[in-house]
Amino acid sequence: MSDPSGLTTPAPERRGDHDDLADLGYDQQLHRSLGTFASFAAGFSFVSILTTIFQLFGLGYGFGGPAFFWTWPIVFAGQFLVALCFAELAARYPISGAIYQWSRRMGGEVVGWFGGWFMILAQIVTASAAAIALQVVLPNIWSGFQIIGDDPALTSPSGAANAVLLGSVLLVITTTINSLGIRWMAYVNNIGVTCEIVGVVAVILALLTHAVRGPQVVFDTAGMGDQPGYIWAWVVSGLMAAYVMVGFGSAGELAEETVNPRRVAPRTIRMALTVSALGGGLMILSALMAAPSLTDGRLATEGLPYVLNSVLGNFWGKVLLVVVVVAIFICTLAIQTAATRLMFSMARDGRLPFSATLSRVNPRTGTPIAPAVLIGLSCIAILLVNMGNAAIFATLASVCIILIYLAYLCVTAPLLLRRLKGWPNGPRLTDAEGKPLFSLGRWGVPVNVMAVGYGLLMTVNLAWPRAEIFDPSGETPWMRWAGVLTVLAVVGLGILCFPRGKTHPKPVKIGE
Repeated sequence: MSDPSGLTTPAPERRGDHDDLADLGYDQQLHRSLGTFASFAAGFSFVSILTTIFQLFGLGYGFGGPAFFWTWPIVFAGQFLVALCFAELAARYPISGAIYQWSRRMGGEVVGWFGGWFMILAQIVTASAAAIALQVVLPNIWSGFQIIGDDPALTSPSGAANAVLLGSVLLVITTTINSLGIRWMAYVNNIGVTCEIVGVVAVILALLTHAVRGPQVVFDTAGMGDQPGYIWAWVVSGLMAAYVMVGFGSAGELAEETVNPRRVAPRTIRMALTVSALGGGLMILSALMAAPSLTDGRLATEGLPYVLNSVLGNFWGKVLLVVVVVAIFICTLAIQTAATRLMFSMARDGRLPFSATLSRVNPRTGTPIAPAVLIGLSCIAILLVNMGNAAIFATLASVCIILIYLAYLCVTAPLLLRRLKGWPNGPRLTDAEGKPLFSLGRWGVPVNVMAVGYGLLMTVNLAWPRAEIFDPSGETPWMRWAGVLTVLAVVGLGILCFPRGKTHPKPVKIGE
């Protein structure tokens, strides 16, 4: 039975969940208590449109003007193709560490290792980037949150130091919640997601009721339409959407803690991305319709906060900022939880140093505490980079998205090769309720081909050596190659760290 929080009590667990996991080669160690809403919340809070659009609206608008809106549905369409592939795999392999497990089972040990390697590094940096966003919001709510110095700007010495302090406090809190158990994490996350959804709806309604122009604004190129290079500026503006719409597969990371995951996870993966895309698209559209000016430069430099402050005024603007703080909190919590489960899953297979410690589950809380603590400490270490050079931290945050797309390709590309060889074959599988599993059927190959094509194109777009993304000040020309250099460094380090000769369970291929 489910309660309003989206949790279920362990006692009435659906028959077959433990057996499914045993068939895949693992014992049930994590506590299985998540319902449908909690599973959805894990993916929705990772995407966290209120946090990411609040931060990145200016990036998209600054490059493409109002017409950058059209990059949003295009990126959604591409990511939804990926989500469909993930959903099909989540139905067949409901295991923690989803990206690692799926890429391993589709492409073998080397591909699986790099899928997990890319994703875990990206999640650590992404969680740090989410935590540091508190510095953008809290001092604007109350000056007392500027504990170090008096300049809240992230690029100033005092702002950078204060950002590390606030982010570190947040990561200590999220690490504690993750260590207490999945039920605590789910309760907090569900409440936070509910607040964020209410906040998104409130923002959309407030902006639409103060609209000063119609929806046709999305066809306005802000005076750049006559320039031959606009299409390239528009392509760059699509990075905003690409940065936002990731992490929707987190429901797969929590599969071993979800009741009837073969049915729930595929549905909530698709739902988390779709709801995020719908809400985010309406936020962007309503902001463009309500902005006091499209040409004064403030939309590009100040972004969504400029529109909200103009429309809502100081008091209601601060109320909304409180909701944004909640969104930042649950976003950081969700990313850290996903990273913890990924690290646990890889350690359980003996793929990481100190695997025996990292794969140990606390019997009382049903939680792998060591990975949660290690992820938290790693995130704090990444935060310290901002104190040395804010530009390098911003570049790291951009580069980590490339690693996420590479991790996704480690799933979709080998999956396509397996499809071309006849996957899935064997008897039609059912979930714990006896219903057929989610399947793309005859659409599997064309959907998979387009998902791989989209992933390749977006990876190139993200890594392209653009000065305006990686070296906006023009002071460090080599930084424009940061994407390419970082990927090469991560691959090289991954080759050195690859666990050669270690024993680990052979993947069990169910339903093939």
